[in-house]
Amino acid sequence: MMDSGNKIALVTGASRGLGKNIALALAQKGTDVIVVYRNKAEEAGEVVAAIEALGRKAAAVQLDTANVSTFDAFFASLSHILQDKWGRSSFDFLINNAGIDRPSAFADTTEEAFDELMNVHFKGVYFLTQKALAHMADKGRIVNLSTGLARFSTQGYAAYASMKGAIETLTKYQAKELGYRGITANVVAPGIIHTDFTKRAFDSHPGMEDHINTITALGRVGMPDDIGGVVAFLCSEEARWVTAQRIEASGGMNL
Repeated sequence: MMDSGNKIALVTGASRGLGKNIALALAQKGTDVIVVYRNKAEEAGEVVAAIEALGRKAAAVQLDTANVSTFDAFFASLSHILQDKWGRSSFDFLINNAGIDRPSAFADTTEEAFDELMNVHFKGVYFLTQKALAHMADKGRIVNLSTGLARFSTQGYAAYASMKGAIETLTKYQAKELGYRGITANVVAPGIIHTDFTKRAFDSHPGMEDHINTITALGRVGMPDDIGGVVAFLCSEEARWVTAQRIEASGGMNL
């Protein structure tokens, strides 16, 4: 086990899918977790219970990561939680995972859909991380979630992938500008994964999974368990010298 030394991770979008898996993977490696959710309080509570069953501490906190105006209040509340539950004023790892899906062809993308994607996938990440800096411990870790679609293209994801491309550039700047504090910043870019996030795409496109299997070196669609451990590694002491890197976990999709 790569023991993180009782560190605390904040994971956005942690009530389901990849975020839930990331939170549990971190807990399995000895990290306490702040489960950030938007509107699935019951599911977030279940993730907290699962983390506590692993012997770690956890708390669930509500936040709409698209609404920058609420970030100050969120961190004020978080400060109280950190002090009450951990006796600390800071956390160690920030995992920017929260996401939404608004697929559309480039020619059909509406300004409303574009803004929704921007607010969650880029603007929200930019300013949430900025606000988090005052609450992060030195030698902390930032892990931003991107996508394989920032390397290869699939029709219907022009706006979404563009936001993730921006995140990949931002991550390099975070690594450069925060390195003096010993904070690393890296990107994990999953390929397509079986989660509730992608269920609609699989259900509406018969044969999609068979096609993806044929264009993936390892011959299958990804599962959440394929991603959580990668994020946990980047938050481990063994990854202390890794920063400004993009790690694609896609099973070799579209090589």
